[in-house]
Amino acid sequence: MKKLVSYKVCIALLAVLLLSGCRRLFDEPTIQSNPNAVTDVDVSTLLAGTLLGVAFLHEDTDVRIASMWAGELNGLSRAHQGFAQYIVSSQSFAWSPLYPVAGQARLIQIKADAVGDRWTKGVGQVLEALVIAKATDLYGDIPYSQAFDDVTYPTPVFDKQADVYAALHTTLDNAIQNLTAPSGLAFTAQDFIYKGDVAKWRAAANTLKARLYLHTGDYAKAVASASSGISSTAGDALVPHGTSLGVDINQNYDFFRVNRAGDTGFDGAYLPVLLQSRIRSANTKTDETALYNHFIKVGITATGALDPNTTDGAFTANAPHPMLTYYENQLILAEAQARLGATDKALEALNTLRAALATGYVNGKTIAATGRKYEAYTLTDFDPTGLANPTRLGSVQTALLYEIISQRFILLLMQYEAFNDYRRLAKATPVVQLPIPLYAGTQRPQRFIYPQGEINTNPNVPRPLPDQFTKLPVYQ
Repeated sequence: MKKLVSYKVCIALLAVLLLSGCRRLFDEPTIQSNPNAVTDVDVSTLLAGTLLGVAFLHEDTDVRIASMWAGELNGLSRAHQGFAQYIVSSQSFAWSPLYPVAGQARLIQIKADAVGDRWTKGVGQVLEALVIAKATDLYGDIPYSQAFDDVTYPTPVFDKQADVYAALHTTLDNAIQNLTAPSGLAFTAQDFIYKGDVAKWRAAANTLKARLYLHTGDYAKAVASASSGISSTAGDALVPHGTSLGVDINQNYDFFRVNRAGDTGFDGAYLPVLLQSRIRSANTKTDETALYNHFIKVGITATGALDPNTTDGAFTANAPHPMLTYYENQLILAEAQARLGATDKALEALNTLRAALATGYVNGKTIAATGRKYEAYTLTDFDPTGLANPTRLGSVQTALLYEIISQRFILLLMQYEAFNDYRRLAKATPVVQLPIPLYAGTQRPQRFIYPQGEINTNPNVPRPLPDQFTKLPVYQ
């Protein structure tokens, strides 16, 4: 842990962990593709490398495992077949590059303070929160309060998950304040997410707060934060990609099509089942055939296989990848309002989302017009015999929640938030869940296992060691 969590860890570690084998990374002076060009850098240049690290953390193996454990994707061969069957050990996971990237985000803040730059500090705080939120969402209790000072705390304590959540909200509140400052240093060239637009970073911070409040069932606070969150698709935090292999391609494309074709797919997963059931339903206001084809392509790796669409859909080489989006923000608003009993406001948020989907926009791409239909719903559509209540749930509230949850499951594909959803939905009231089948055994995985490296070096690791079926504290 000492080497992994120090904010002093050199940027070169990111290249070893994330980008080994890429030869053209040193060509860009702003290090948007090369976080290890130098180790003693100014704050704006450091920002570019850290952004790259955060971006990769949203497309890595951990995200694929989370997507499989959520039932969106299936593991069909080699290691991923074992992951899909919930077979993991402490050797399956690592805290690199999680903590090195979080440490770089903290270093951004230190360097920004040194030059009085509140804008860049605010972005650094959002990036830190994104990384630490992922860590606690997957592992539960984690080092945070002592994580970035290896001199004073060579073996940092594991903070309770509830305390980590509280600290993340403080970090994000401070970020929002800094991003509201009247002036700061420009970082347009280094920011490949928002091009230096501090208002968009501020909205993203609010959406992340809303996500965390949804996890803990603080629905009124989730509404408040989402109301100041990402307000249009133009505010999506998307990782841009290109078509140069080993340089800037989408990492899902690299895995699905280049390096591990056929190791994962949608055969046996719940996502195509859910989408096909919605396509075949009597719901005349919705047609998601185009969305199905955007995500799934038949026969890329084998005849009849349900493959991720790396040809002309969501997972092409240059497809942007979502980190925080307007669609997630609207669905947080919709679910939180529905759980508060404000079904009219929930429906308004859902219909606003559907109006955007009707344009064909999905994470920076446009799906086909044929097979694309998202007309506005009315509350009567969710009556026990309504067209948007195919499972004949007994109340408008529960039927509306089922629709919102279904839409989240679909639109959060290949984002670890779908794994958070199925765990929290077992606790949220009223209980409304999708009938996602198990791939193996009788237990659903609930968490990632603490990495062996941490177990070996940090005596503060929780004992007894939890296995993958032990619920996280926030979802107990």
